[in-house]
Amino acid sequence: MLSRIAESMFWIGRYVERAEDTARILDVQTQLMLEDPTVDEAAACRTLLSIMGVPYDDDTDMTRQTILELLAYDANAPGSIAAALGAARESARRARETLSEPMWEAVNTTWRALPSGRFRTLRPPAVFGWVRDRAALVNGTAEATMTRDEGYQFLVLGRSIERADMTARLVATAALTSSSAASAWTSTLRACGAYEAFLRTYRGLETDRGAAEFLLLDRLFPRSIVHSISRAEQCLDNLESGGARAGFGNDAQRLLGRTRADLEYRSLSDVVANLPAEMERLQYTCAAATDAVTRRYFAGSEATEWHGGAL
Repeated sequence: MLSRIAESMFWIGRYVERAEDTARILDVQTQLMLEDPTVDEAAACRTLLSIMGVPYDDDTDMTRQTILELLAYDANAPGSIAAALGAARESARRARETLSEPMWEAVNTTWRALPSGRFRTLRPPAVFGWVRDRAALVNGTAEATMTRDEGYQFLVLGRSIERADMTARLVATAALTSSSAASAWTSTLRACGAYEAFLRTYRGLETDRGAAEFLLLDRLFPRSIVHSISRAEQCLDNLESGGARAGFGNDAQRLLGRTRADLEYRSLSDVVANLPAEMERLQYTCAAATDAVTRRYFAGSEATEWHGGAL
């Protein structure tokens, strides 16, 4: 496959997932700000921007509306939902000959809400639901209409790495706010679409430790970090057609596999003792794995500028 096409497929997966998960994080945080009168809004906004890797001026008056502008509506803000949807459409345009017609239409019609002004007319929480629905349409159309060839593998690889990264940000957000908001973990589970699955798995017993374990380590839930990393590893294995006879010649596989094993084989107590730091380390791993994928598969193609990396 041409490296240009492979790279475009990879970034479609990442940008669509980034838009969806940013909407999920904003949904959680804005609800917490509204429901808990003890929350320091300015401090919560700065914490959220730090977690999302978005630089800000300390002198700026931080409010809920400021956050919505920087992370949702402003297409010129590199970490925003609007910017991610625009970048996904541009990547899809470059890979137009590879995408199925329904897949292209799903991405393009989603993007058209931006220049038309419709996206800005949507207000919370409706805007977050709209983004989740459009991402589900794009991903569902890909699953239903794309051949499981290299293009599909790169699409799912990008989506899986981004999902692991963004779930780590959600977990870090919950860990930082749980001391001041008892519902932080419940809200985070709901944001991931995991609340009902979590209750069934833990037989209705809700604890912060159980929620963290579920989002980090559950092998069956598709948005857990371990499941996302495992899916990325499988895509890389498929692209390598079985891989090397001994060890791993693919640096991305090595990085992801080592991180997954570290999470699974360490005691949960060690991991949750300092969740924000652990999640920051995982974000660095996702960034390093992306660099490794770029070096191995996209050499010679025009590099994609990526914003919103690890802290």
